Amino acid sequence: MTSVTESVEVAVPVRTAYNQWTQFEEFPEFMAGVEEVRQLSDRTTHWRTKIAGVEREFDAEIVEQVPDQRVAWMAQGVTHAGEVTFEPLGADRTRVTAKMDFEPEGAVEQVGDKLGMVDHRVKADMARFKEYIEKRGAASGAWRGEI
Repeated sequence: MTSVTESVEVAVPVRTAYNQWTQFEEFPEFMAGVEEVRQLSDRTTHWRTKIAGVEREFDAEIVEQVPDQRVAWMAQGVTHAGEVTFEPLGADRTRVTAKMDFEPEGAVEQVGDKLGMVDHRVKADMARFKEYIEKRGAASGAWRGEI
């Protein structure tokens, strides 16, 4: 099992960062390799990814969601789970931390993992999220429910 953790500080209030993160269908805007995310229900999302030529489709269940604090998920059909936490650093600054645990499948994913490609991708995705939310200045929507 491989674990990746990456944090980024964004220049928006915690509520804005959290609200944008709950807009799962917009993930392809800042996550490389994510082709599509569809919100099927409050708890379930469907993902279509293409990373290093490997295409995958899977559902992920949101197992915990606390507004302005945490979103945690567990994928179905692939070995992948994670969480994103939100820590206010002041009125207009937030630390967003993504932690993912996954099992690389197949030769391409195993080689990519050993070369640090997953770490690099998560770091780049978090940097793109920072740019995305800071450029917007406001969230495009919000889901404030608790799971």
